[in-house]
Order: sequence, then C-alpha cells, then structure tokens
Amino acid sequence: MTPWPAREDIRITDLRVIVTAPEGVNLVVVRLDTSVPGLSGLGCATFHQRYDAVVSALTTHVRELVVGRSAADISDIGRLVHFSSYWRGGPVLNSALSGVDMALWDIAGKRAGMPVYELLGGRLRGDVPVYVHASGATVAETLDHAESLIAAGFSHVRLQTGQPGLGTYGAPGSRGAYPLAPYPDGWSVQHYLAQTPKLFAAARERLGDDVELLHDVHSRLTPKQAVVLARSLEPYRLFFLEDPVAPEHYDRLPEVRAASPVPIACGELAVSVPEAARLVSAGGVDLLRCHVSAIGGLTPARKLADLCELSGVQTAWHAPADVSPVGAAANLALDLTSPAFGIQEGHVYPDVVHEIFPGTPVVQAGYAQPSNAPGWGIELDEKLAAEHPPVVGGHERWAGTVRRPDGAIEAP
Repeated sequence: MTPWPAREDIRITDLRVIVTAPEGVNLVVVRLDTSVPGLSGLGCATFHQRYDAVVSALTTHVRELVVGRSAADISDIGRLVHFSSYWRGGPVLNSALSGVDMALWDIAGKRAGMPVYELLGGRLRGDVPVYVHASGATVAETLDHAESLIAAGFSHVRLQTGQPGLGTYGAPGSRGAYPLAPYPDGWSVQHYLAQTPKLFAAARERLGDDVELLHDVHSRLTPKQAVVLARSLEPYRLFFLEDPVAPEHYDRLPEVRAASPVPIACGELAVSVPEAARLVSAGGVDLLRCHVSAIGGLTPARKLADLCELSGVQTAWHAPADVSPVGAAANLALDLTSPAFGIQEGHVYPDVVHEIFPGTPVVQAGYAQPSNAPGWGIELDEKLAAEHPPVVGGHERWAGTVRRPDGAIEAP
C-alpha cells in the first residue's frame, strides 16, 4: 500500500493476461480490472519470442504487487514493479511492466473521458505519417511492390529484396546458393554489401525522387562494414538506414553515425531506458526507434521522446506485426504529442485483428489514424482471441538458419 490516501478510491481488483496470435505472431495483452464496474484497462506486454516468460512474470510476481493499488498511481506502481525484482530490466520484465503501465494509462483516459494523447498535452499534428515495407524475391519484384504502395498513397517505403541463402531478412531467400560451402544455405555479407546499392540505384531510377526510401540492415554488419554500406548509399538519399550494427556494438554507433552520409535509425533492440538514452546522448542515432514494450511502456517512452526533442533526435517507434493494437495506439499517442516525431513504422492489421481488437488503428494513404475514444479507444474480444492460440518456435527455427556460408551463426 502507498503512504498516502487516494483522491478517489478506485482500486485495481485483478490482473489478467491474454495471449493471442491471429497473424501467427504472439500478442500479449494485460487487462487490469478495477473496483468501478465496467472500468478496466488494456496494456501491451508483447514479447513474441518469449511470451510465456512474460505471462509468468505477470501472473506469478507482478499481480500481487498491483492488486489493491490505486489505479491513479501510474508512476509509483511503475517504479515498484521495476525495482521489485532487484535484478531489473530486460525484455521480459520490461514487457511485463509495459503491460501494467499502458493499462493504467488506458484507465486514466477512460476516467477523464479523454484519449490518452490528450492527457499527454494534446495533438501537435493530425494523423500520423507512416512508412510501410516493400519486398520481393528480386529487385524487380520489390519495386513492383513499392509502386503499388506508392499508388495507394504511401510516401515512405522501406525496401528489402531477396538474397541467396535461407537467412535473409524481410524478403525471400533461396536454398543451396553456395553448394561448395560448409553451409550451402548461408547468407553472405559480401553479396549483401554489393547488392544493396544496386537495389537503391534501381529504385531511384524507377520510383523517382519524390518517395522517401528506407532500408533495414537488421544488425548484421561490423561498424566498418556499416560505414561502407552507408557511404555506398549516399547517392540515393535514404530517409534512414536502420540497425546497421548489433546491440553488442551500440557503443560504436557514434563513430558510424559520424561517418555516415545517411541518417541512422536504431534502438529496436534496446531493452532498458538507460541503454536507449545513451544512444541519444552519445550521438549514436538520428532516429530512435525503440520497441516500446521492451523498455517498459508509455511512461518511459515519453521520457525518451522528451530527451530526443532536447537533443535534436527524432523518433520512429518500432511497430511491425509483433506489436499489439494497444501498443500501436501507445505509439500514436507519442507521435501525436511529441515535437521529436520523425516517422512511424506502419503495420496494416488484417480484418481478424480488428475483430479481436475493436478500435485498432487504421493505416491508409500513408497515415495512421488514432482513435478519439477515451483511453486507447480499443476493446478486446477475449472469446475471439482464444480462437487464435499462441505459437511456439517459429522465430527460433528461422534464427537457426541465419548463418554465413562457412556455417558461423549470424545475428538474425
């Protein structure tokens, strides 16, 4: 219990966790019920690859910390959950914290009769510009896909194209590309460094100069290789180059950024607020793109957005299929209210997700549209959610294929 009286006696009466995988990706959502009939909140605790560890942390440890607490004490509850395990941080514990944090903000918005973004100070922009992903087995297929997205109104498009081997990211690979190598299905960094500039040369030739182009390295280069790639892409004026090095080498990002002629976006694999803050304060990024549940939720992400604003860095929050609609709504609340906003990763949820989560943000013609309903403006049909049980092992099986032709495992 807290050492102060609650202004209104609205208590958390239960914490439940719902896991659903309508797109084959595990979405972890926390539901907090309160002592006010019909008043509850939803929060995103999604860690697709280790969902069950998050569920266990929430139900075994976090639940007893929050039940009985005033639903108004968002900051105090967040600090309690954060410090209570002694060894703190990391994606499991931060995802659990995020689920509670976002659910409390949802409750706060519903109590006030306002969307969360109004509690954060209100809009600085209307709808939120997003980028989407174009991919294909070949450069031509990738550009065909990009053209269809541009025709649909998107002005920011990430390009990924297929490569030899099974360990490609964001586009199809192929078996047996290196038949004489110890691992014939391997991924070659030399091939990648040679092919990627050709992709963007063809893109500028075919798509023109009006579209903003992006690319995700997915953490696979050494710092020097990252500089080589960035310089080779200079003629094609990328909006950003994403995750050029693995998080184990984040301390080298300032030198990569200093040598890069294109903006560097990073932070997706940051698993603490201090780690993400150092990317900004040390000069390692032009755009910070954390997975908000992995750093603890809306409250810490808002602090990082403020740091970005003061540091001349922009935000580009992570938001593929493994962010729940609740997490997407939290991203939009940050985007709408922060001067540091740069761009938002967009994901077009299929109809089944909209059915499970009524109020899911809609993405069309290059913009994400937030709900104007109180809180996140999102509900959850638990019966429909249960029809899509969690999946196990898909990412692990793919990660095991991400190897160099000599057989050495690579960062996936």
